[in-house]
Amino acid sequence: MGIAALIAWVVTALGGFYLLGTWIAKGGKGGKDGTGGRTASRLPVPVLFGHFLLAAAGLVVWIVYLLTDRDVLAWVAFGLLVPVALLGFTMLARWLPVRRTATGPAATGTTGPAVPPERHFPVPVVVLHGLLAVATVVLVLLTALGVAGD
Repeated sequence: MGIAALIAWVVTALGGFYLLGTWIAKGGKGGKDGTGGRTASRLPVPVLFGHFLLAAAGLVVWIVYLLTDRDVLAWVAFGLLVPVALLGFTMLARWLPVRRTATGPAATGTTGPAVPPERHFPVPVVVLHGLLAVATVVLVLLTALGVAGD
């Protein structure tokens, strides 16, 4: 089950990298949106990068756990996943209204486009990232609990 968790974690990370790359390319971090307009992201930089960094740290701990079979490391990895999940749900809650509302000059009352970079996230990637993240958390927890044998 530990290897299944690793695979789920890596595939989840790939989806996350794609979303992060999209966010940055479309003007994340307060940049321009590619059309000259300023972006108005609803995803705070500390939340987004905190999610990324904690998930990456947890993945490293998980790999070390798989190599050493030290149970404490499985629990550390799970402990890192808890704030990762909370930050992920926070970003989802902030992304959903952006996805549902109209944007642009008419909606924002500005003279130029103000499309938040997260508006460009493909819905299937967001959904798959979330589902795989839940699967990862469950697999890591089950492994830490010793539910599945070696």
